[in-house]
Amino acid sequence: MEIDSIPITSCSKEHQGIYQEWFSYADSDGDGRISGNDATKFFALSNLSRQDLKQVWAIADSKRQGYLGFKEFIAAMQLVSLAQAGHAITHDLLNSDVDLDSLKPPVIEGLDALIVKKKRKEKTSELDANGSSQVETSVSANWFSSKSFKKVPLSAVTSIIDGLKRLYIQKLKPLEVTYRFNDFVSPLLTNSDFDAKPMVMLLGQYSTGKTTFIKHLLKSSYPGAHIGPEPTTDRFVVVMSGPDERSIPGNTVAVQADMPFSGLTTFGTAFLSKFQCSQMPHPLLENITFVDTPGVLSGEKQRTQRAYDFTGVTSWFAAKCDLILLLFDPHKLDVSDEFKRVISSLRGHDDKIRVVLNKADQIDTQQLMRVYGALMWSLGKVINTPEVMRVYIGSFNDKPVNEAATGPIGKELFEKEQEDLLADLKDIPKKACDRRINEYVKRARAAKIHAYIISHLKKEMPAMMGKAKVQQRLIDNLEDEFGKVQREFHLPPGDFPNVEHFREILSGYNIDKFEKLKPKMIQAVDDMLGYDIPDLLKNFRNPYD
Repeated sequence: MEIDSIPITSCSKEHQGIYQEWFSYADSDGDGRISGNDATKFFALSNLSRQDLKQVWAIADSKRQGYLGFKEFIAAMQLVSLAQAGHAITHDLLNSDVDLDSLKPPVIEGLDALIVKKKRKEKTSELDANGSSQVETSVSANWFSSKSFKKVPLSAVTSIIDGLKRLYIQKLKPLEVTYRFNDFVSPLLTNSDFDAKPMVMLLGQYSTGKTTFIKHLLKSSYPGAHIGPEPTTDRFVVVMSGPDERSIPGNTVAVQADMPFSGLTTFGTAFLSKFQCSQMPHPLLENITFVDTPGVLSGEKQRTQRAYDFTGVTSWFAAKCDLILLLFDPHKLDVSDEFKRVISSLRGHDDKIRVVLNKADQIDTQQLMRVYGALMWSLGKVINTPEVMRVYIGSFNDKPVNEAATGPIGKELFEKEQEDLLADLKDIPKKACDRRINEYVKRARAAKIHAYIISHLKKEMPAMMGKAKVQQRLIDNLEDEFGKVQREFHLPPGDFPNVEHFREILSGYNIDKFEKLKPKMIQAVDDMLGYDIPDLLKNFRNPYD
């Protein structure tokens, strides 16, 4: 079971040098990205049909970022070369038997002369500037600083993610700050939250094979990996790409600006001491980050209280993750009280959840049918959705399938299930941009509802006397107040926050200090959802559409 790096392809050092020179020429603004406009001008020199070039872009920009980086540019050039040689352009072409290392660069008409002309122009510009050079920094990297807060030119946006950053800073963040959304619901977003790689979180009781599953995908161990029949460590481990193998303590990870984990500081030192980041160089980790969680407690072990809010932490990661895998063991199908709380905390992220019945080769086919039925019955009691949850059955480790127990039918079933799960994991990088947009829109709607709630509570407070008494009444009858807000603004009741959680946080605030409703801020977010985001997606669609 292996996930290929997507869409990075093989390429000789000699050809990489050629492609680097071509990339620098095509990248008109020198930001390290080939935009749709850049591509249409450069790719036109290949003399391929518009339909072929549309396919080239669609395959190279499989993550739908709206631009090509250098590796994606190499993939595009190899596709152009194959198309010029008469191959039909398909999604599987680069993964076929074609020898990409020896594949010659495509014919790009008149490119050499254009590159010479550009170099001559750059040399003239350098002389005009008296040889002075300035180091350019990424515009978007500075957007989250306090001074560059308000106005970011549209010309600076060269990708969908950059566009979301701009919209967040200009339209959504002011609303969140005004109504303290970061105190009640989710910390303010940072640059690293937008740029983070897709994440996959594994949840399950101890000894269900979470760590082994990650090792199986990586085909190697990773720093901090612990395996055992009992809870080996109460620790969250983020496994991500890095220049070398090392473990970084949680307190250090939480303050690193280039990592999207600063929000975990709200869970305190007790949690951060149980959190670590394992870095290692690996092609799979260049596309996906894994979150290995402590085994969920069951039976007598539940009486042991954790030193931190375990359910709150899993909920925080669930909001950040692109996929959540719930792992079960055929011999541990009971859903403990802690597991129920954890699954309940995943509310609103049902589309991300997949169930894995691991170690299924430990039982025969007849037992497997009974176990599958028992698992679906157990899940039906805690996951309140009308849809049937997707369950992958298999034995996700490096050992061969136990055919003595499963038989030939079981082995064939496990292989097909592994292929299906592999396809699901392969799709994660491709769908990451769509998922980011989806989560951003969900956040914007949640922030709007939060603003309506806060401003409504403020409006209910008296101008002079009896403020403390009214505040307590509002807190006690919070569910009724939610109902009033829902009816007044015609909001979906399912989008409102958990009443008990909201009440707990609200009790620590003076409602009279809250802000009144600011219609202009709400309108700005409505315009963002209704016009700005659709326009952004339109601007960065396939340039050949």
